Amino acid sequence: MSVLKNKFDKRKARVRRTLQTCSAARPRLSVHRSSKHIYAQVIDDAAGKTVAAASTLEKDLKGGLKTGADKAAAEAIGKVLAERALKAGVKVVVFDRGGYLFHGRVKALADAARESGLSF
Repeated sequence: MSVLKNKFDKRKARVRRTLQTCSAARPRLSVHRSSKHIYAQVIDDAAGKTVAAASTLEKDLKGGLKTGADKAAAEAIGKVLAERALKAGVKVVVFDRGGYLFHGRVKALADAARESGLSF
């Protein structure tokens, strides 16, 4: 297990390092997925504040989803997060996938956020 964790941490550090060099002071859309839920937030690193956030643990979303750990849940979170970010005045972000591969739930969340108006 420690080898997998170490590879995850290396990927995460590599992604963050790349984002810092090319972000041009844009907010960061950060994604975290667990085995049961998915979480996303738009973070303004310059101010050190979270602009918008969404997760499958929210009561209004939890009732309409079969489970919090599938692509449908990720798409719902992407749409809700994009709406909240646009309401807060954020239109352009940089996507931070963390150590996760851009595949499956992470990709579904990103595609839904793009369709709902976020640009990255």
